[in-house]
Amino acid sequence: MKRKIFISAMEPSAEKHCAELIQSAKEKDSSIEFAGFGGRKMASAGCDILEDTVSRAAMIYNVLSQLGCYKKLISEAKRYLRRNRIGLVVVCDSPAFNFHIAKAAKKLGIPVMFYVAPQLWAWAPWRIRKLRKCCDKLCCILPFEEKWFKARGVDAEFVGNPLFDELDIHPRENTKNYENFTPESARICLLPGSRKAEIESLWEPMQEIGLKLKQKFPEAEFTAVGNNQSRIDMLKAKQINGFECRYETDSVISTCLKSDLCICASGSASLQAAAAGCPMIIMYQSSPMVWNLAGRFIIRLKHLSLPNILAGRGLVPEFMPYFKSTEPIAEAAENLLENPDKLKEISTELTSLTNQMTEIESRKKTAEIMLSMLN
Repeated sequence: MKRKIFISAMEPSAEKHCAELIQSAKEKDSSIEFAGFGGRKMASAGCDILEDTVSRAAMIYNVLSQLGCYKKLISEAKRYLRRNRIGLVVVCDSPAFNFHIAKAAKKLGIPVMFYVAPQLWAWAPWRIRKLRKCCDKLCCILPFEEKWFKARGVDAEFVGNPLFDELDIHPRENTKNYENFTPESARICLLPGSRKAEIESLWEPMQEIGLKLKQKFPEAEFTAVGNNQSRIDMLKAKQINGFECRYETDSVISTCLKSDLCICASGSASLQAAAAGCPMIIMYQSSPMVWNLAGRFIIRLKHLSLPNILAGRGLVPEFMPYFKSTEPIAEAAENLLENPDKLKEISTELTSLTNQMTEIESRKKTAEIMLSMLN
């Protein structure tokens, strides 16, 4: 009898990771079947998609409008797990949803593997009890996570970072020296995020920052990166008067390799920029009311951006959250551009921090773990 794995991904980035994981697993054992929640990439990789959850992906403040849909999906997953012989359940990211899938699987005696650890080290650490109950193996994509979760009773293993699987990149070779750099003609990369909600909240402020920098550095050039053509079209449609930039598709690392500074939405793109040795400023917009009533009390970390968490200090300026005014962010960018020695120092440490994440091919390592759990 063929063995079957149920796999769940809600976000575009998680779906990409899962599609690559499915491909790697099938290269090792073509008889394994996959079914679950995801999108077109997972379907192309050979997964029977029960519901296209990726198209419904939303930022956290849109979750309320998705609750009815999520409840239906969880019920559907429970029915499917009861009616089919499933050897393993794999859940990727989106813990608010996937904890329910994992819990349902464990009730039926099905082992569960988490691919991408929930960020309990950042906020809501009390959920570790829930994770211990519903996770048989945790595949971590940040180096420090393995030790953190093991110390709290979770079988965790660092598997490398899937962001770098398809890239022939060696971070330590990407350190920028800034020997011939002049801030007047700086090359600046803008990464407003991949989700629609991120673009709507960050793209216009990033352009405002660009206009402020252009006043001081008139020859500065800007390049914005979108993860696909539809996102590029969205960026172009929202381009403000007087701001000029080039657009590139799905090219975070290659664009950052050519850039002197990056202004970046918080998230995985900051790790790619770091591997490219590109100093950055990280920003994320939030509601002052939500942050002051809840966020500042729930989040336990002094620094919130991934490069600063990895560094254990404020290596790069982060504005998380910022509340409307872009003046402090533009000022931070000006200060960096006028200090090439500081830029070089940041570039050197960023490449050192990310080097470990590129040494393991994540999808192959994770596929090996996944298949071992079936045997």
